[in-house]
Amino acid sequence: MTKKSSILSILALGALPLLTQSALSAPNARPNVVLLLADDWAFSDVGAFGGEIETPNIDALAMRGVRFSNFHVAASCSPTRAMLQTGVSNHRAGLGNMPETIPPEHQGREGYDAVINNRVVTIAQQLQAGGYRTYLTGKWHLGKTPDKLPTGRGYDHAFALSQSGADNFEDKPNLLLYDYADWTEDGRPAHLPDNYYSSSFIVDKMIEYIDRDAQSGKPFLASINFLANHIPIQAHDADIAHYADKYKDGWDTLRHSRQNSIVAKGLVAPNRPMVKIDTAWDSLSAEEKEQRIGAMAAYAGMATAMDREIGRLVAHLKASGEYENTIFVFLSDNGPEATDPMNTNNFTTFNANLNYDQSLERQGRKGSLTAIGASFASALAAPFRGYKFSASEGGIRVPLVISWPGNPQIEPGTIKHGFAYVTDIAPTLLELAGIAPHQGSFDGKSVEPISGHSLVPMLFGQKEVVRASDEALGYELSGNSVLFEGDWKLVKNLPPYGNGNWQLYNLSNDPGETTDLSAAEPQRVTAMLAKYDEFAIAEKVLPMPAGYSAPKQIQANAVKELLIPRLLALWPYILGIIAILIGLGFGVKRLFKRK
Repeated sequence: MTKKSSILSILALGALPLLTQSALSAPNARPNVVLLLADDWAFSDVGAFGGEIETPNIDALAMRGVRFSNFHVAASCSPTRAMLQTGVSNHRAGLGNMPETIPPEHQGREGYDAVINNRVVTIAQQLQAGGYRTYLTGKWHLGKTPDKLPTGRGYDHAFALSQSGADNFEDKPNLLLYDYADWTEDGRPAHLPDNYYSSSFIVDKMIEYIDRDAQSGKPFLASINFLANHIPIQAHDADIAHYADKYKDGWDTLRHSRQNSIVAKGLVAPNRPMVKIDTAWDSLSAEEKEQRIGAMAAYAGMATAMDREIGRLVAHLKASGEYENTIFVFLSDNGPEATDPMNTNNFTTFNANLNYDQSLERQGRKGSLTAIGASFASALAAPFRGYKFSASEGGIRVPLVISWPGNPQIEPGTIKHGFAYVTDIAPTLLELAGIAPHQGSFDGKSVEPISGHSLVPMLFGQKEVVRASDEALGYELSGNSVLFEGDWKLVKNLPPYGNGNWQLYNLSNDPGETTDLSAAEPQRVTAMLAKYDEFAIAEKVLPMPAGYSAPKQIQANAVKELLIPRLLALWPYILGIIAILIGLGFGVKRLFKRK
């Protein structure tokens, strides 16, 4: 297809996209797009990013494409997903907080819809208007009403989960948070097949969608959203067995091993300090060590199983001749999960014991609920501080791979160290597809403008950064706040992730956030705080209620959504039992009176 005929074919669709110079110089101006979104993966979980977990298929994409070592997302699921889908900040997209962690004081306030709002446009809507066929499988977590489900936001077909997670072997929810698994297909309630495993099914369904409309000749967007490795961590026996002895030396050994591997791969500069893990591995009992080792084996097995399914999709695209002209984007929605339901000693622990087989030998298997806990999560996030929910680098810096195997402008195996943000993905893909991003108006309506920057100049080796050194970028979620400016990061984490005070780090010299420079750089702190305040006002960021923390709010919301309704449902039976007991009491009393 010539450049001229390519342009004319797009114009005939009525979308009037703008073919950029970078897209025109690609082998085909209308590439397919595959978005591969992992759940709760750490920066170094991927082998190509320094991890010991076997991920050969993601590694192969990385070696054919570009790895971004300084890529940031939100610290939890749906805020990241909203920004990925729209190129707009989480507050403007309606995800100032997500349903599971939002305090009641914020519900319904502007920017705190807890679902994707109608003021933003998804990448699927823009690609669909440009002549693409659009599909989504797996976790959505951006709303469950018809206008909020994927098919209401630009996807032709979608098999989607509206919740934060679900069981990986059965058609049932994460019973700690939900009463049922809210799966839908094309907006209608759906059920899972027999012999279901989440990663396998999510890829199966996407291949089915791609093949169904292959004769149309249109390029496709395939948004593949895995449940791996969200709680409950679950994997096949063989995958767990493969890692049975891998983590027997504990989290300190793993953390240092990963740091050394990350440095060796050129992702982080050498001789950078790293924070220590608070809990000593040797302080654990033999049974506690066995539990943690088994949980990590299940975690690694689940990740490898997901990678295997990515390999199956890639093989299918190779067989169909689509591989070379497909853009693959792999990322995680946030850092590793530290919450462990079995060690909270509250309603969550009770609920886990009630609904799952928590014996050591069943860890990670069907019917169990497994989590790795805070110390292994910290090790996985090496060399960074923190993990999911925190605004430290371990919670918000994740792996990003962009690969377009057939495009000679991409130097295989390249690493880019310039700052990148999740809102940058949508404008990047639109540019590569030859479609002009909307400018605040779509389908005759005023919408939130895209705030991200296209990463195409970095991807094609034209620039090392897409933001000026004095361009500030603000972020806030659950009271944990950041202002990025060049190499500098001003950050505040509320308990339990920090002390609530602002701290200053130079990420170039100290990516592990080990040395707070706020006292040494008071003028910089003042200037950056002023810019953060401007961001917070513009985004209508609300202060958090006193004592708020995301884990505590999850617990409170779970009690409200699950425990109270269950008790109310049981109330007639409880009244009946009370009546029986009262009756028995009167009977016994009369019997004693007769005697």
